[in-house]
Amino acid sequence: MKILIADSGSTKCDWLAITEHGQELGEFHTMGFNPYFHDADLVEREMRNNSQAMAMADSVDRVYFYGAGSSSPELCAVIAEGLRRVFPGALVHVGHDLDGAAYSTYTGEPAVTCILGTGSNSCMFDGEVVREEVPALAYILGDEGSGSWFGKKLLASFLYHKLPQAIHDDFAEQYGLDKLSITKRVYQEPNANVFLASFMTFLGRHKTDPFVLEWLDEGFKAFLDVHVACFEGAQDMPVHFVGSVAYHFQEALKKACADRGYRVGNIIKKPIDGLAQYHVQFILQTT
Repeated sequence: MKILIADSGSTKCDWLAITEHGQELGEFHTMGFNPYFHDADLVEREMRNNSQAMAMADSVDRVYFYGAGSSSPELCAVIAEGLRRVFPGALVHVGHDLDGAAYSTYTGEPAVTCILGTGSNSCMFDGEVVREEVPALAYILGDEGSGSWFGKKLLASFLYHKLPQAIHDDFAEQYGLDKLSITKRVYQEPNANVFLASFMTFLGRHKTDPFVLEWLDEGFKAFLDVHVACFEGAQDMPVHFVGSVAYHFQEALKKACADRGYRVGNIIKKPIDGLAQYHVQFILQTT
């Protein structure tokens, strides 16, 4: 049996093919698929443009896809339709990226699992049920502590001339952006959340600057106060994190968690390996 497992953020998607016993058969990457921004036609087109995906398209038996934005049956159906066109002989399951994050970090005890990447979200998983307490409101209303949240802070501070001079000059030299180009990209072009989050690499260069450290502390504590404090007993269980922002800025994240009294569990950049292990152990052997 050939199983294809996918973990998709809004920016990119990691794919891993395994057997039912966990033997790896290959991996590849595509753009991220979010049903808020992408339709089934785009999913199909992008998958068909990937030679590695097409090489195994007719031999895949099951597809387990966990993605940002796939938070309702209607939204999941958008992604599932595109994947079924590409993998006609496969049973396709589409779930939320929160489910994938919870499964990938599961250590056998109840825990809060958080996503801090392009966007942000959280859930609690007791080994049986993945439960949300508050919704993710995406990059305009929410996404506290995410790449898009910090990207907004950076761009606004740049345009308001509030950045330290060295950071301002470095930003201007690297990107050459002005108010018109920034506002056009944010307000008139698609995938503004991905554009905003793309500046985390730049912030990473300056993550030891006191100005940026203050932002990181503010953003991570805002996330914890909304998306972790909402779970009763959160201070008595591990709090896991997945995503590039959590991984690359984990020292600041750990400090924020310590200040708020939370015990940090796993911090992983990409859930895909943990997802494969979870499916072999808990899903494929029982279905």
